[in-house]
Amino acid sequence: MKNIPVIRLGLVAVSRDCFPMSLSESRRKKCAESYKAKYGDIFEAPTVVENELDMRKALDEVNAAGCNALVVYLGNFGPETSETLLCKYFDGPVMYVAAAEDECGSSLCDSRGDAYCGMLNASYNLALRGLKAYIPEYPVGTADEVADMIAEFVPVARAVIGLSRLKIITFGPRPQDFLACNAPIKQLYNLGVEIEENSELDLFEAYNKHGDDPRIEGVIKDMERELGDGNKMAGILPKLAQYEITLLDWIEEHKGEREFVALANKCWPAFQTQFGFVPCYVNSRLTAQGIPVACEVDIYGALSEYIGTCVTEDAVTLLDINNTVPGDIFKEDIEGRFPYTQKDTFMGFHCGNTASCKINKPTMKYQLIMHRGLEPDVEPDITRGTLEGDILPGEITFFRLQSTADAKLKAYVAEGEVLPVATRSFGSIGIFAISEMGRFYRHVLIKDNYPHHGAVAFSHAGKAIHSVLTYLGVENVSFNQPKGMLYPTENPFA
Repeated sequence: MKNIPVIRLGLVAVSRDCFPMSLSESRRKKCAESYKAKYGDIFEAPTVVENELDMRKALDEVNAAGCNALVVYLGNFGPETSETLLCKYFDGPVMYVAAAEDECGSSLCDSRGDAYCGMLNASYNLALRGLKAYIPEYPVGTADEVADMIAEFVPVARAVIGLSRLKIITFGPRPQDFLACNAPIKQLYNLGVEIEENSELDLFEAYNKHGDDPRIEGVIKDMERELGDGNKMAGILPKLAQYEITLLDWIEEHKGEREFVALANKCWPAFQTQFGFVPCYVNSRLTAQGIPVACEVDIYGALSEYIGTCVTEDAVTLLDINNTVPGDIFKEDIEGRFPYTQKDTFMGFHCGNTASCKINKPTMKYQLIMHRGLEPDVEPDITRGTLEGDILPGEITFFRLQSTADAKLKAYVAEGEVLPVATRSFGSIGIFAISEMGRFYRHVLIKDNYPHHGAVAFSHAGKAIHSVLTYLGVENVSFNQPKGMLYPTENPFA
């Protein structure tokens, strides 16, 4: 997976001057040994921080080692000023975690570190300074437990760094009647994300200039290899290959000082009549490489997809929360086999943008709805280019980060699964099941005015995604609440 940061962790131990420094140092070493044994490399700063001069020295050490994410480890109570200044001056995401007391034997006098107490002061000092930091759900543990907490910090750090160096490139504007996918870009800048908005005419010009590109043949062969028996419309591959090269070249020429890129592109209605194809398959291929391409100029959809890509290091997709599951399918294939009501299920769909690795028997087809309107009663031509098939069953996380019309951030995260049930439909599509989806649909998605697009990660990544959103300062993060836990707008008598 490219287009996402590589994390280089630094570990700095801190010590209150009235506690033994050796306690923090020895506990740090045990923590680092555990992390290395379980997960991989981590840099130990040799300086234990007791004061502000130590803080500067430790920062120099982690910076010289190329660290881009920092773990501040309270081996004992810790010095609240210098330990929080580490967060202030380090250029990257920072985690705070504390040591639990070791086995004491007959005495807990010289070996007691009181880091449980110190974490309270650390969190308070961070708030006084207006600093953001990652603090685990229960941030006190043994060396092995802290190592596990650090591992959970890594995907969060990857997403935070990725967003700080991300540019979203768009080609638009969004289609008419898709106001739901149009939100103020103010919050992108607040998150540290850059944006470059272009006309689809700019894209069309660039595409035409690639007409004789010698790389087209190589991309066609790669598409043929990927599609295999699903290559049912080989005649459209040259145009799709030309388009893929156009987008990749535009990224390289326009990302500027940014390292990472996501796209939000217009894909209808004039796209088909002018470009002569549907771009879905190319969108799926770029997304599989770690470059999310959101449909219908959905900028916050692209932003959400990129977060999912960083967290999971895997392909994601963007789907419509599309239609209910017909009663006969539910009764025949779901009821009694899975622990869901019909209202817990829905179909997630898009025309053909989901990566082939996430689809059962991916097949090159044409966009059925567009074909009805643009070229009815004739063989598909300009509506070819979708990658279709039922989405593979398994765990998923449905989520979205969104700006409101008055430029306030909100988000939702819900874990569920794609059921191993045939959809009997078209496009990139699956039957999704999320516990209490009916209530979540009404009292979060509808009540909070979310658009119909949701990002999908193909694993249960809710914990990490929620932590990313919290780190970013998103205060309104909704989830699918269980029975008995009423939403504020839910009628208790219903």
